[in-house]
Amino acid sequence: MKSLYKHILAVVAGGAFCAMTSVAVAQDDKATSLDQLLQMMKNSKVAETKEHKQRESAFIQQKNNRSKLLAEATATRIAEEKRSAELEAKYAAQDLEIKAKREQLDDSLGALKELFGHLSSAADDYRAGLNNSLVSVQYPGRDKFALDLIEKMNSETKLPTVAEIEKLFYEIQFETVQAGKTVKFTADVANASGQAEQREVVRVGNYGVLSQDQYLFFEGGAIVIPPRQPADLAPASEVFNATSGLVAASVDPTLPLGGQIMQILIDRPDLEQRIEQGGLVGKIILFGLGGIGLLLSIWKLLTLTLTSLKVKSQLKSSKASTSNPLGRVLKIAEDNPGIDGETLELKLEEAVLKERPSIESGLNMIKIISMVAPLMGLLGTVVGMIQTFQAITDFGAGDPKLMAGGISGALVTTVLGLVVAIPTVFFHTILSGKAKGIIHTLEEQSAGIIAEKAER
Repeated sequence: MKSLYKHILAVVAGGAFCAMTSVAVAQDDKATSLDQLLQMMKNSKVAETKEHKQRESAFIQQKNNRSKLLAEATATRIAEEKRSAELEAKYAAQDLEIKAKREQLDDSLGALKELFGHLSSAADDYRAGLNNSLVSVQYPGRDKFALDLIEKMNSETKLPTVAEIEKLFYEIQFETVQAGKTVKFTADVANASGQAEQREVVRVGNYGVLSQDQYLFFEGGAIVIPPRQPADLAPASEVFNATSGLVAASVDPTLPLGGQIMQILIDRPDLEQRIEQGGLVGKIILFGLGGIGLLLSIWKLLTLTLTSLKVKSQLKSSKASTSNPLGRVLKIAEDNPGIDGETLELKLEEAVLKERPSIESGLNMIKIISMVAPLMGLLGTVVGMIQTFQAITDFGAGDPKLMAGGISGALVTTVLGLVVAIPTVFFHTILSGKAKGIIHTLEEQSAGIIAEKAER
């Protein structure tokens, strides 16, 4: 029985240890007897009861605070609802008053209201025109007056003065007059890197601006140097250096809107870019076949001209010279005075045949070049067309400009082939005529020698 009692006390002690609060846990001393254990349980119970009372008191206090805050919020809501109702009533009354004032204002303005509407529209058009005006570069800051006037005319509390209306009329007339003048002034000009620099420019009305030797762009209210100069325009230097009189100048009617016409002229490829469009085939045609044909034609023209002069000189001489074809043919007759006519004829024909290859050398090559060049050009065009249609297949034909550019580039090789072929054919015709003339002279003199031999 005594052991059972000890066992129950041990279980109760273990449960007490598990239920101890922080006060009991904080005690470092361990119970050495049942009396100390009971005292520790009592102290722990007292601490827990005190802590519970403190928490209960704090909860009650928070509850009271929340009730107070709720009461204050309810009172505030009621007050704000009352204030909102008062403001709505005040707004409705003021709205009626504003409508009455507007009606009174409309009645007072009468015909002036329509006048102010037209003035506002004119001022707005004038302000929009200043953004696309070259005159604004020379006379900046004029849009502020237009903005202030528009704001005043659109206001219900302000009216424009007579002086302001007259100034608007003056500004519109000033813009019109300046747009018809050619003026030189100093302005900021943006270069290719975007940096602005002071430069003297000439404004040709409202549709042209140029410097010493360049035509300039007008973009976003600023003067800009284009990436390259458009072709086929009047020299800018003549207009820039002119002091009086009539001088030819090129202007772009679309310059205030971005200069679409000048942009088209700038984007139009020059000769070098056209050659680049021809690609490898175009370069082979122009620099390969064309270069060889030109050099060969010049060389052959010089040699045939020199040979022709020597033959003409031989015709005037009574003694045969071996420095020219005719002299070498005549030398055959001089070296064989006693042979019969048929033998002499054969020898002379043989001599003429020997001279023919040197006289006609190179002509066949020139002829071949004149025939191959357009064929290679056609080959390049076909290849380019295939690439263009392949691009259309891949990306569609939504951009006609892109398709037209591809076809235009493909046709460049045909143009280059014709550029090489036409002068080559011309040279071949001239050189063939000269060669045939020399050979005809040789045959004519040979026939004359044979005829004289037959007569004797």
